[in-house]
Amino acid sequence: MPRLHPLLSYAFYLGLPAGLAFSAMALGLAAWLQPAGTVVDLHARMAESGGWSPASLTVRVGEPVTFRLTADDTAHAFAIGQLDGTRVDLPLGERRDLTVTFDRPGKYVFYCALWCSPNHWRMRGTIEVTGPGLPAAGEPPLYVRLGLDLDAPRPTPALPAARPSAARGAAQPLDLPAAYLGQAYYRAASPAAAWQALRQEPAAQALDDQQVWDLVAWLWSRNAPTAEARTLYAENCAACHGESGAGDGQWAAALAQQDHAAQAEFGAHTEAPTDFTDLGRMLATSPAILQGKLLRGGMGTGMPYWGPIFTEAQTWALTDYLWTFVFAE
Repeated sequence: MPRLHPLLSYAFYLGLPAGLAFSAMALGLAAWLQPAGTVVDLHARMAESGGWSPASLTVRVGEPVTFRLTADDTAHAFAIGQLDGTRVDLPLGERRDLTVTFDRPGKYVFYCALWCSPNHWRMRGTIEVTGPGLPAAGEPPLYVRLGLDLDAPRPTPALPAARPSAARGAAQPLDLPAAYLGQAYYRAASPAAAWQALRQEPAAQALDDQQVWDLVAWLWSRNAPTAEARTLYAENCAACHGESGAGDGQWAAALAQQDHAAQAEFGAHTEAPTDFTDLGRMLATSPAILQGKLLRGGMGTGMPYWGPIFTEAQTWALTDYLWTFVFAE
C-alpha cells in the first residue's frame, strides 16, 4: 500500500474530506518549496524596449533574495556589480534563479553582462539594501585626490618617430632613478610627462628621443596586465573599442552617427569610441585619467560608467591593459 505524504496523513487524521486533504497537502508543499526570504521576478529586455523590469529594488541586509530571471526578447546575462559569482546567462524565454544574501547595506547596481544591442550599456538597475551596518567605505579615486579634470584638453606631445617599444627600452644599459620605478609614479604621470622628465636626466643625455620613448614604454610595461584584464576587456569593452583597441568594435559605427534620430536612440551626444592606438591622445593621458573615465563614464558620450560594476583592482587591471594598444612589445 502506497505511503501518504505526512501532510496528507495529518489531514486525514483530522478528518478532513479528501478534496480538502489534497488541498492542504498542496498548500503545504508550496510553502515548503517556496524559497526563503524575498523573491523577485526580474525580466530583461533590450534597453530600447525598456531594459530591466523592475529596475529598482529594496531588500534587507542578511536576508536571502531569490531572483527569478527571464530574458524576454533575446539572450541576456544578469550580474551584480562588485559581487563575484552573480553572473547568470539567460537564454531567451528560459527562467534562471539566483539567490543572493547581501551582508552589507548600501546601493548595488545590477546590469546586463552580455552585449545585446548598441544600448546595452544602459541596461542597469539598482538594489537598495537596508538594515544595520555600514556601507563599504573607500577613499576617493586617484584622479580626485590629484585634482585632475577628466574632461580638460590635453596637449599632444611631440610624437615619437616610431611606436615606442618596451623590448628596446629594456635593452638600454641605463640605471633609472628609483622614483620612476614605483607604481605611484606610473599611475599619476602621463607617458609624455615621463618622457620629458627622463629627457632631462643626466644619465639619458646620450640617448636620442626615440630611445627615451622606448624607456617610457619599458616603464609602463612593468605594470603588465593580468589574464583577468584581458577577459574584462573582451567582455565589456571590445564591442565598442574593438579587439585591437582601435575604436572599431561592432557597435562603433552606430555610436558615431551624428543624426538626430541616432542621438535620440543611443543617448545624447554619443561619439565614436576612443582609439587606444592613437599616440597623440594616449601619450598625453595618465593612468589616473583613464581609470577615472572608467569609473565615471563619458557623461553622455556613450561610454558607460563602470564605478559600481568593477572593483578598484579590476579598474586598475583594465587601465594597465589599455597600454598594450599603445606600446609595442
